[in-house]
Amino acid sequence: MDLLRDLYARFRVLIHEVAKFGVVGVLAFGVTIVGANVLHSGAGLNELVSVTIATIVATVFSFLGNKHWAFRHRKGNALRRESMLFFVFNGVGLLVQLAFVATARYGFGLKGTFSYNVANILGVTVATLFRLYTYRQWVFPMAGGGPLEAEHLQPETSGT
Repeated sequence: MDLLRDLYARFRVLIHEVAKFGVVGVLAFGVTIVGANVLHSGAGLNELVSVTIATIVATVFSFLGNKHWAFRHRKGNALRRESMLFFVFNGVGLLVQLAFVATARYGFGLKGTFSYNVANILGVTVATLFRLYTYRQWVFPMAGGGPLEAEHLQPETSGT
């Protein structure tokens, strides 16, 4: 039991960040997949246009969730810098997603909804791993570059 407690204490910040990043990510994933399907199947837009629009909407949601919740304890960088890096790295993630969808559609000639969704989900998965790494390293780095203290993860209390 002490081993588990020690491991948790050592990786507490990472565990909390990954969990919160995951919650924001699951919600953004839903926006991406549902939005892309509605735009493609419902509105009749091209596969790549549908993925692009849905991903942009999910990216804005994701930025707000990650900035103000998942990585809020990582203060110290200017909002302008964080915003720019966040959207640049999400642009790269979008290109990863589009590569999967375009390969399925134009490379393999798969036109069905199932193959479209599988390609989109695979692209989102690979892009998400890239995003988690880049967010932790460059978008929301720890202030001063040092380890976070446990107090940064405590819930905020109001003075009322």
